Parts: sequence; C-alpha cells; structure tokens
Amino acid sequence: MRFFSLKTCDTCRKARKALVAAGYTPDVIDVRADGLSAADRATIIAQFGDTAVNRASTTWRGLSDTEKAGDPADLLAAHPTLLKRPVIEHDGVWTIGWKADVQAKYLGG
Repeated sequence: MRFFSLKTCDTCRKARKALVAAGYTPDVIDVRADGLSAADRATIIAQFGDTAVNRASTTWRGLSDTEKAGDPADLLAAHPTLLKRPVIEHDGVWTIGWKADVQAKYLGG
C-alpha cells in the first residue's frame, strides 16, 4: 500500500492511524518532502482527472487565475501540495480522499 499525503494534514494523519490500526503497513509518500513522480502523477490524473487538485487548499488560494486555469498535471508538477489527500494505491486500485466510501473499502463496514 502506498499512501500519498502531507505530514501536516490532519485528515492524512487520521487515515494513516486508522489504516495502521486495521493492519495495513502503508509506505508513506509525503508529497512536499518526497515529491510526486511523473509516473504517479500521470496515473493519479488518469484515475481522478481534475478532481485530484485540492481547490480548498491554501496553495490553491495563492495561485493566480491564469495558474488556476492550467492543466491539472502541470499544476501538480509545479505544486505537489495541491494534490487532494490522501491518495492510496493498494494492489493496483487507487482511491482519493478519506470519506466514508474509502474508509469502508479499507476498514470494512
């Protein structure tokens, strides 16, 4: 399991804690410290399209209107912290966010 997150993200911390408690051992990739590889970025964009961009983030609010209108892949390349989090890849299946549907997938219920 690969877990793309930010160490300062409260939702990511909650998700990681729950996954560990459920018996998973996520390989954590901090998109700020570790970056986001071109291959992972391309797969995330292919899976989620422009919903992969977190438009509620501080980083997003700091962008110009021209930057905001840019291609999601280019935005994530320039600003990896714009990634909506967490993104989880497990056995080739990708999920984004930590809403009830994703929690049910990994935690049951």
